[in-house]
Amino acid sequence: MPLSSEAAMNVARVLTEALPYIQRFSGKTVVIKYGGNAMVDEKLQKGFARDVVLMKLVGINPVIVHGGGPQIGELLQKMGKESRFVDGMRVTDRETMDVVEMVLGGLVNKQIVSLINAHGGRAVGITGKDGGLIQASKMVLKSREGAVEDIGYVGEVASVNPNVVSMLESGGFIPVIAPIGVDGQGNTYNINADLVAGKIAEIMKAEKLLLLTNTPGVLNKDGQVLTGLNPKEVSRLIGDGTITGGMLPKIRCAINAVDGGVRSAHIVDGRVEHAVLLELFTDVGVGTLISGF
Repeated sequence: MPLSSEAAMNVARVLTEALPYIQRFSGKTVVIKYGGNAMVDEKLQKGFARDVVLMKLVGINPVIVHGGGPQIGELLQKMGKESRFVDGMRVTDRETMDVVEMVLGGLVNKQIVSLINAHGGRAVGITGKDGGLIQASKMVLKSREGAVEDIGYVGEVASVNPNVVSMLESGGFIPVIAPIGVDGQGNTYNINADLVAGKIAEIMKAEKLLLLTNTPGVLNKDGQVLTGLNPKEVSRLIGDGTITGGMLPKIRCAINAVDGGVRSAHIVDGRVEHAVLLELFTDVGVGTLISGF
């Protein structure tokens, strides 16, 4: 069914308004941490795939880093294995690590790749183990009393090899990365996807880091979204208790990325359809923008 004249004019207006943003970001890398509702809601999944394909077609280089905690927990439950967490980190013994690698590096990663490719993209799925992309180190957690708690094969990012991502970008591919790394002894580690996305954005000198979440963004004490924040303001909000709980790791990841050279970081409401395009190509946005001083 053909568009009405009014609808056609609206399409033209939207494209014209997006043009300055397309010009500004063409040739730049944008790292997106894909997780939360955006990963499990079918309508949001399709919207995300279209957004990523469109970004690539207009000259932007999207790099996707994904999570998969719920899927890991579901499979462990089917196996009769209980999930245990310490400070938000999944305690990961060797058997659990095998499940993590199977779910993240296999099932979830390939589903995202297939979704993007089904919408006209050229996605390639990899883990941090491929090409030595992510060198990991074992995460050490200490209690308030100073005691060390061993949570198994949970890692931190020791270093990132940007050549792997650059090669895929230059070939016209969209990298889809599972947050799994390896240390010098060949041990495999499960790494928080936000941390991986932030570090890759930093090393790649990305224009933007987008962290998709299940919240509207950073909220003040009245429940209103805060945006246009810099590191000093974020520190104040943490100090007065405005930013707490599960938002703390995300906000610290965003700050570290900005401090490391990423132009801006965005904590984006992934429950909003086409959230990525709204954040990139409009003045409205759907989350919290964090940039340098």
